[in-house]
Amino acid sequence: MKILFMGTPDFARTCLETLFEAGRDEIVGVISQPDKPQGRHMELRPTPVKEYALGKGLRVFQPETLKDNAILPLLRELMPELIVVVAYGRILPEYVLSFPKYRCVNIHASLLPRFRGAAPIQRAVMAGDSVSGVTSMYMEKGLDVGDMILREEVPVGPDETAGELHDALAAAGGRVLLKTVERFRNGDFSAEKQDEALACYAGMLTKAEGEIDWSLPAEEIKNRVRGLNPWPMAFTFIGGRRVVIDKVFPAEGGGESATVIRADGEGLLVACGDGAILIKEFKPEGKKKMPVSEYLRGHKIEKGTKLGI
Repeated sequence: MKILFMGTPDFARTCLETLFEAGRDEIVGVISQPDKPQGRHMELRPTPVKEYALGKGLRVFQPETLKDNAILPLLRELMPELIVVVAYGRILPEYVLSFPKYRCVNIHASLLPRFRGAAPIQRAVMAGDSVSGVTSMYMEKGLDVGDMILREEVPVGPDETAGELHDALAAAGGRVLLKTVERFRNGDFSAEKQDEALACYAGMLTKAEGEIDWSLPAEEIKNRVRGLNPWPMAFTFIGGRRVVIDKVFPAEGGGESATVIRADGEGLLVACGDGAILIKEFKPEGKKKMPVSEYLRGHKIEKGTKLGI
């Protein structure tokens, strides 16, 4: 089958790699977002999908826009029978959706209709879900609303971060993609409609969401910290200094939320909306990540200190 692949980040790269390594289909081209400046020196870097595709000798295209039939000549040149879209990052216009013989198929990192949108992996962890997964679906106008073709469940561990779940879901995405294409090859195009009553939206993350709300219950804070790792990372303020926190531990204790109950060799125990949170390590502003006990050797944190200010 002649396939045009559209994707941008690491999640999409894993799916492309799985498709390429299977060697069953002809990948006629790869479309990815334009390169963007990254890092301290803001140098242009290729997207993960572009980097992989070029390394395998695939044709790569990076249109600045899809509007106004911008890539219609390219589609007519490549004549894909199927377009596979994985975290491409732009809404596909109607002329693209309707072009291929077997339509456009999206690989989405959630068990639809739960967590439609840009950040399904992080939102699943932040919500404390014990199961996530991947769904393949036919693409239609609207955000992740198409009929579902296949789904694969992936368990979420109680301490698993969004970054760790990302890798497990990317591998599942590759498997679901291969099974979906195999279905088409065998003439099976069946699909199931999504239950709109179960739909919820996974909005894009912002850096501001990283600030810990100490009025929340301990377990919810733990889940939010997991879901924000590796980006944008959870943080709070201690004496006006920003500290980044990548892991917390619900613990026994109580008091006014955001108040330090204890600061010692075990860590920093902080009261929250229900229970307490123990912080064993953090990264103070301008410093490397360190145990709280090490930080306390040069910075005294008194019992009753309010965090977040």
